[in-house]
Amino acid sequence: MSAYHLRSLTGLVLLAVALAAACTSQPRSAAARREEPWTASPADVSHGEAPVGTSTAPAPVDPRAPAPSASRLVTIRLETREAKLAIAPGVLYEAWTFDGRVPGPVVRVTEGDTVDFTLVNRAMMPHSMDFHAAQIAPSRAYVNVMPGDSIHYRWVPQVPGVFLYHCGTAPVAMHIANGMYGALIVDPARPLPPAREFVFVQSEFYTKPASDTAGAQQLDWEKLLGLAPDAIAFNGIANQYAEHPIRVMAGETIRLYVVDAGPNRVSAFHVVGAIFSKVYVDAVPAHAWEGVQTVDVPVGGGMIFETHLVEPGTYPFVTHAFADATKGAVGMFVAR
Repeated sequence: MSAYHLRSLTGLVLLAVALAAACTSQPRSAAARREEPWTASPADVSHGEAPVGTSTAPAPVDPRAPAPSASRLVTIRLETREAKLAIAPGVLYEAWTFDGRVPGPVVRVTEGDTVDFTLVNRAMMPHSMDFHAAQIAPSRAYVNVMPGDSIHYRWVPQVPGVFLYHCGTAPVAMHIANGMYGALIVDPARPLPPAREFVFVQSEFYTKPASDTAGAQQLDWEKLLGLAPDAIAFNGIANQYAEHPIRVMAGETIRLYVVDAGPNRVSAFHVVGAIFSKVYVDAVPAHAWEGVQTVDVPVGGGMIFETHLVEPGTYPFVTHAFADATKGAVGMFVAR
């Protein structure tokens, strides 16, 4: 027998011994896994992705939509400044903000109103404002405002719907990822029917330990460019509406203003246990989509969802991109 064949035979014997050892050890653990049922559920509700909280205290960020504008001249004044904010329980983030909040304040106007806008820069770098609802020249209005300076202009919203606003200073992804975004509702001149109304802005956080603040986090630019967020949230805090469920009445019409600030992830918005009776895509057209289960809200886009919860119980709402829901883009409605 040649040395080559001897080496081959020896290899086959060793392989057979290894396979025999594997067969005597692995099937037992696999069988045990089949025979021993799970004794704990990963979440209280199917598709919840996070435990349902029992707190009756309000969530850190109130999701209720503000009242419609009562004046045809709406004055908006926002300040840019840095702030350390919670983005998850026990996680502080060095954010860039409008008015010290992430997201910034919800702005609500009516089609045809005049918006009188002022942006004051209290931060240490240039910032700007981009209103997706405005039809104006960016070269005039969306210019960089230097630290300590301000800009003032007026515009008239002509298309109803729900829209993103955000800082447009380059690199835009950095300014958005650091928290400079918010929702703007433009009500149609003929109001929509009454409903319980909520606003949800989905966004992402890409984090690493801050170099100059013990315990805080800051933006990880490489994670952002690699599309690898650490947390994804509705209204700036991961899982906050799972820990603090939103209470509604069974059968009542619920209207949800959903904006995707990104900067990278599409929101496949879905309410578990419900069907959307109407979906207004970006603007409010004469005819809405009807009988829809899940709709992709694009990055930088906004949609209006209407539904009702047919019986008492807990109804999760999520992005149906479940890797993102697992990272915090989940909340709960509790219907009575």
